[in-house]
Amino acid sequence: MDIDFPLILVVLTFASGLIWLADILFWRKCRLAATPADVSDDGDEPKEPYLVDLSRSFFPVLVVVLILRSFLVEPFQIPSGSMLPTLEVGDFILVNKYAYGLRLPVVGTKVLDIGDPARGDVMVFRYPKDGETNYIKRVIGLPGDTVRYDNKQLFINDQLVESEFVVRLPPVEVRKEDLGAVEHDIFLTMGRSGAAGEGEWKIPEGEYFMMGDNRDNSNDSRYWGTVPDELIVGRAFAIWMHWESFTSLPSFKRVGGIE
Repeated sequence: MDIDFPLILVVLTFASGLIWLADILFWRKCRLAATPADVSDDGDEPKEPYLVDLSRSFFPVLVVVLILRSFLVEPFQIPSGSMLPTLEVGDFILVNKYAYGLRLPVVGTKVLDIGDPARGDVMVFRYPKDGETNYIKRVIGLPGDTVRYDNKQLFINDQLVESEFVVRLPPVEVRKEDLGAVEHDIFLTMGRSGAAGEGEWKIPEGEYFMMGDNRDNSNDSRYWGTVPDELIVGRAFAIWMHWESFTSLPSFKRVGGIE
């Protein structure tokens, strides 16, 4: 089960703020009233309880982290190879949280509409089947589009999406796919039938069709459907570190933007 870090952060921020506020309004007065007069005359206040001191120290930090993570930029780690060759297992990425509008933490309700996903964006969203697990794929179909995948060829609104052969790196063939505003590399597994994931889909309003760049090894909209707007987390825009496992050293060779 994934740890719900946003919920934990909200609870910690609220709890520390509430403890600090309660001390300002009530507990501090009680401590001063219970302090002997000779101590009060010296200007020395009784020592704060440990929990109050901890809350006062951490509350401002938690507020800043909550604002940055909820409304500006959030880090994620790539756990699978479904977005190869664009993203590798162990890549640490940064996600723009305001590109598609400002959303409340935890509940995900949009409070300010800024923009919509564009075809070709690499987007983080919550898996529609459970509404919790974070997934990352590429935006292929926009609301109102018709997407068809047939024999490893992609069609959008009955137009073939052009792809150019790059190189064969068995067991995969690398092709450069042109989605209009975005050109990016994809993997096609050599010798594997194109029947997997075939079909045609009409994209409903307010929803998006997502596919992984590793086309034959991606659990995406071809298998579980479209992504509603309310499940969008943000747009991935940069790799800031690569760290595949705790037995290896972090690397910064892959630092850069995401296409």
